[in-house]
Amino acid sequence: MFVLYIIAILLSNRKYRKWPTYRTVYWMMGVFAAIVAVAGPLAVKAHVYFTAHMLAHLFLGMLAPLLLALGAPVTLFLRTINVKRARRITKLLKRKPIRIVTDPIVASTLNIGGLWLLYTTSLYTVMHEHILIHILVHVHLFLAGYLFTISMIYIDPAAHRTSYLYRSVVFILALAGHGILSKYIYVNPPEGVTEEQGEIGAMIMYYGGDLVDIIIIFMLCLQWYRETRPRFSLEINNFPTKNI
Repeated sequence: MFVLYIIAILLSNRKYRKWPTYRTVYWMMGVFAAIVAVAGPLAVKAHVYFTAHMLAHLFLGMLAPLLLALGAPVTLFLRTINVKRARRITKLLKRKPIRIVTDPIVASTLNIGGLWLLYTTSLYTVMHEHILIHILVHVHLFLAGYLFTISMIYIDPAAHRTSYLYRSVVFILALAGHGILSKYIYVNPPEGVTEEQGEIGAMIMYYGGDLVDIIIIFMLCLQWYRETRPRFSLEINNFPTKNI
């Protein structure tokens, strides 16, 4: 993923102005967060310790999707291809299936609903017994997290832009669902997880999730402010004044 991104930057810079460095940094950090979650010491410990699993969950399902989204991969990809193909991709992104899965309510259901299914059923235990299910769960965790992120903040071209009010209301409900699940895990840890591990893991999920959510809230509010500010400034500039 990182290599392809760099190649896309080189191709893009030949035709357009230089790709922002901060976008590249976000992408690098996102790739690193995803790798840490699925490979290395943390991934190994996640098979045994619920606390390590929760850290990996935060990295793969929340932090990595946010950082990768901030890298604006779709925008970069569209810059590397010709106009005709870019228009085809844009039309594809506007098709109904894409519009459905990127709707805030659907994306939130896939994201938060998937977590409820994972931690309140036997799926958590089964995941550690079957490698295929383990892979599918992690793929879903990442993709659902990414869809949720891009449904709330628009960095790349969006298939269907919803209002800021709509996104804010859905986001609040998603926060509530995530918070309630964290408290549920604190009292009722998944099968095979000790009470101590369950409590610490639940706190990691609750407070760690809040840190990522705060960033999304800030960006959502910032985009909302920037979009409405020009209208406000125009009204002020056109307001009649008297010479003193």
